[in-house]
Amino acid sequence: MASAPKRIQSIVRSAAILEVMAQAGGCARLGEIAARAGMEKTTAHNILQTLDHLGYVQRRPGDMRYHLGGRILNLSRMVGDDHALRARMRPTLEAIARQSGATVHLGVPSGDEAAYLDRVDPQAPDMAAAAVQRRETIEGSAVGLVFLAFVPGMGQRVLSTRAHALDGGVRDQIEAVRLRGYALDLESYRPGQNAVAVPWREHGEVRAAIALTGPCADLPRPRLVRLAWMMMQHVARATVQPC
Repeated sequence: MASAPKRIQSIVRSAAILEVMAQAGGCARLGEIAARAGMEKTTAHNILQTLDHLGYVQRRPGDMRYHLGGRILNLSRMVGDDHALRARMRPTLEAIARQSGATVHLGVPSGDEAAYLDRVDPQAPDMAAAAVQRRETIEGSAVGLVFLAFVPGMGQRVLSTRAHALDGGVRDQIEAVRLRGYALDLESYRPGQNAVAVPWREHGEVRAAIALTGPCADLPRPRLVRLAWMMMQHVARATVQPC
């Protein structure tokens, strides 16, 4: 008879905490988590701090509870709700494309990459979403900068596979995105193409990014900045606020 596998206590406890939070509807206070997981509050707090740093749980301003974070919700996204997200955000993409006349993309974080779920091209409005899905590295693109700025743990994930990916210049761009709320790509990812991207939040956490791209002659920096504010207005109307 095969022997029972050795269990690593910290992993067992971390899994218990995540299950407790899921059973509680996605959020719970420290005392409740510790009691239901059967551990001391100090132990639960230390594990939660680590999970927070990695993006698996999150504290929200003014809220004493711990919430399941964007990284674990992203794992759920990868196994099945891409279609629902695409359908939900399609009207917003179409509205932005109509107002700007440029191509609009919907991207989501996937590991240390960005996965693109949809695209609305004013020149080809009937293009099937399945035909435009692709993945690309995070660093450099406007969508990637949004995820690096606002998704907890994204920078660590990139550095774990590409140690020199985030040099000083990229770090400066990330900080600029945090300050202004949108990301610009001025021919840095693809020659001749400019882009602007804004985050889309659900319950306060960035779950996706919407990017607008086109030839640099059509989308100079001043116009990109104006379009960013227009995009954020559309995205705000599509954002579900916490209960």
